[in-house]
Amino acid sequence: MDLRGLSPAPVTAFTKDGKVDYEANAALAKWLVSINGVKSLVCLGHAGEGTFLTQDEQVKLIETLVEAVGGQVPIIAGITGEGTEVAAKEARRAADAGAIGALVYPSHGWLRFGFQDGAPQDRYKAIHEESGLQCILFQYPDVTKASYNLKTQLEIAAQPGVVATKNGVRNMRRWDTEIPVLRNEFPDLQILTCHDEYLLHTMFDVDGALVGYGNVAPELLVEFIAAGKAKDYPKARKIHDQLLPVTKAIYHRGSHMEGTVALKIALVARGILENATIRSPLRDLSPEAEAEIKAALKAASII
Repeated sequence: MDLRGLSPAPVTAFTKDGKVDYEANAALAKWLVSINGVKSLVCLGHAGEGTFLTQDEQVKLIETLVEAVGGQVPIIAGITGEGTEVAAKEARRAADAGAIGALVYPSHGWLRFGFQDGAPQDRYKAIHEESGLQCILFQYPDVTKASYNLKTQLEIAAQPGVVATKNGVRNMRRWDTEIPVLRNEFPDLQILTCHDEYLLHTMFDVDGALVGYGNVAPELLVEFIAAGKAKDYPKARKIHDQLLPVTKAIYHRGSHMEGTVALKIALVARGILENATIRSPLRDLSPEAEAEIKAALKAASII
């Protein structure tokens, strides 16, 4: 997969009564891939409420997106199953549905308890061998116990089928220390930022961005990535500052999970979605927050 550009992580659209709205999801996908510089769509992650969908819904959503994009870009599925075998079978279902890539989440029990040395490597190996999907190493924030040290990252990156890393450590000291090592050891490994709220710092070191932010500002983010690759700090800074009201309204909230709700509200404001229906345990934001998000989009000249 060529991920050297923007890879949005689309939200999952629901009908007002809470069912997956496959028609709306297809329309969102078609709009996103119509933007030059979008390299893939990554579904079933946090932004897409992937763990809130049934297995049947997950499979049908992948099939819907595959059909909608018509081969223009690969569809990448978030793989979130807890056990290694469970995750491998989830990846097999995704591949059968037409996905090309796997965004491999850490086993979520590791968030609390940590992991045994070698367990993440086994997870990637099993997923690739079972499904054939091209895997993205997903690096969690280092405030959790599911954040991989550099040794673990290097060993995963060396495995067959691992083509990129989505780094979200949210620790700029680690970023500045570890990214150059990964780049030096694996020049072909595509480095992707997922720091929605820290894009300026990370944009000069990456091949692309895999972000939920790509839902609402894909046009500006494509320009942002290009500015970073060109080492054009004034232009990158200008785009950062233009986006800052939106960044604050969507991502500088009490919980990062609220960002998913905010993304849907923003997509409604842009006229891309008809409603901002979510699934529990997410909760609706206040009318004041909705007004704030719409005002931020206007301030950034997105609407």
